[in-house]
Amino acid sequence: MEYIIIFVALKTDPAQSDGVLNIQSDLITYTEMKNKYIDLIDQTFEFPQDEFDVKNGQLHFHGINMMDIIDQYGTPLKISYLPKISSQIQKAKRMFNVAMAKVDYQGSYNYCYCTKSSHFEFVLREAMKNDIHLETSSAFDLNLIEALESEGVVNKDLYIICNGFKKPAYIDNIANFVNAGWRHIIPVLDNLNEYYQLDDLVDLPISLGIRIASEEEPNFDFYTSRLGVRYSDIVPFYENVISKSNKFHLKMLHFFINTGIRDTAYYWNELSKCVNVYCDLKAMCPELDSLNIGGGFPIKNSLAMDFDYEYMAEEIISQIKIMCNARGVQEPNIFTEFGSFTVGESGATIFQILDVKQQNDRERWYMIDNSFMTTLPDTWGIKQRFILLPINKWHEKYQRVFLGGLTCDSQDYYNADAHANAIFLPCITNREDPLYIGFFHTGAYQESISGYGGIQHCLQPAPKHIIIDRDENGEYFTKLFSKEQTYKSMLKILGY
Repeated sequence: MEYIIIFVALKTDPAQSDGVLNIQSDLITYTEMKNKYIDLIDQTFEFPQDEFDVKNGQLHFHGINMMDIIDQYGTPLKISYLPKISSQIQKAKRMFNVAMAKVDYQGSYNYCYCTKSSHFEFVLREAMKNDIHLETSSAFDLNLIEALESEGVVNKDLYIICNGFKKPAYIDNIANFVNAGWRHIIPVLDNLNEYYQLDDLVDLPISLGIRIASEEEPNFDFYTSRLGVRYSDIVPFYENVISKSNKFHLKMLHFFINTGIRDTAYYWNELSKCVNVYCDLKAMCPELDSLNIGGGFPIKNSLAMDFDYEYMAEEIISQIKIMCNARGVQEPNIFTEFGSFTVGESGATIFQILDVKQQNDRERWYMIDNSFMTTLPDTWGIKQRFILLPINKWHEKYQRVFLGGLTCDSQDYYNADAHANAIFLPCITNREDPLYIGFFHTGAYQESISGYGGIQHCLQPAPKHIIIDRDENGEYFTKLFSKEQTYKSMLKILGY
């Protein structure tokens, strides 16, 4: 696009006796318009950012040129960048420990990883390098921990927080762990019947937790979470049942906020109610010493995200200390359960744009070489937004587009960023030079929700998955974790 700016000078020519004005025109062409994709990003965000930078028109993620990775492995492609897992854990531990030091908090801080966010062995192995504990959701989680113990990744000093509604197999595995000498396994009662089921199977003394059935947000479909025990039942159950047992010892009170840790009146109100119940129980139960503030920190889903993690950690610790001191109760040890925060920002998903389809005057579709419904199910299931950036062509002009997946389902699309109700990507002018795009911070839940290694919608194959790590010299290296799913593996699952 060019703008012509005309400067007109008017003056009288003395050689002309009639005094007619002589018009002299100078034309200046202004061509330096900021209409490239990199200009759009520079004008919209603070850029570059910690994990994102652009060199020679190509995106670098944690200092790694993504086009080099694409050249080596192709697309569609899943990436897990392991060092980010450890840096997230260390970030949270540092923030909470600093927050405790600032107010002279007397309890300890314990970081737990929620295995349900990503069960992959390489994720657990990386996370456990950082002296953390685990939170489980099902019977098979405990079998997973047994496998890690056999490999020397964990030992029986580990805290294992057993959450979720417990089927008989889950109860059996918990009992087996207790009887095998796992001293710090803590089943958190989701309903009162679980107590009696454990009582029948456990031989040794065991610590218990109780989950509070928290109230949901006002705009939710119902008022109270289906998980946990009602506030009004907790104290009577302790007085009438747990306090009379020589086997069970109430150690932990747990509450979970579905929306995670947010600076909202709703969050602070639920935290206050939970701490007050803790104080009520502590007055009659000296063994109670831990508060589990379930619900994690949010992850970055936009380059514009500005969440004050330090403030939230400091305010949580300060509020708990103030409320406990007002009741004359010693501050509890704090447990957090961070799943998405631990692993989410380590993931990326790369696609190639296969074609451009102009469907009407305003809707231009970029078709990806896979499916959102199968590979990034959160994008259509709960309208989750991730950081979307082109891998190449940052110096091309940009345009508004819609992204379409390859299945025949009308819901297989992506049409808005978290910061804007639109998507802008570089123009494609040469089909022989394809555009590649990346969705970043996709490391939590996507594989488990879509059904890793199984049958997916329209038989779309699961992408190739690689791991990126760094050696002792800081040099990155890649490893193929799984190949792209083949038709033979699908046919075998289907019984052919």
